[in-house]
Amino acid sequence: MRARVIFGGLLLVVVVLVFQVVRKEQVLAHGTSVLLELAPVDPRSLMQGDYMVLDYAVSREARLADDSGSGPKEGRLVLQLDENGVGRFVRHDAPGTPLAPGELLLRYKVRGHRVRLGAESFFFQEGHAERYEQAKYGELRVAGDGSSVLVGLRDAGRQPL
Repeated sequence: MRARVIFGGLLLVVVVLVFQVVRKEQVLAHGTSVLLELAPVDPRSLMQGDYMVLDYAVSREARLADDSGSGPKEGRLVLQLDENGVGRFVRHDAPGTPLAPGELLLRYKVRGHRVRLGAESFFFQEGHAERYEQAKYGELRVAGDGSSVLVGLRDAGRQPL
């Protein structure tokens, strides 16, 4: 009986992990490519190796739009894509409000007075920090429901790094 419970729990964990991987792969395969202007911070961690903490312009704009500070702790931002695929903050999503052409949703959570998009760290091979210091945009794939996956960084000319 005890072995069944252990194996059942293990099977449940594996199923949940596979489900999450499949969901992210679907976003990568079918999501809309969006570039978000960023401000990289702190390109090194002794415990984790070389990486960059990413702070997005849309995160700052969304935080400023909620001047009361008492807004929801999670939700979706509405972004407008320009002709270069760069997303600009328009408003916080309100249920029942339709999206205009060229707009899309992006999920967020507020943690410690910061609007987080779930893609705030970019890890890279040790010794490649100089290459990524030029980053001006984060490239995300965004699904219709607003979930996203960070796929890379881009330079000022919007070219992949």
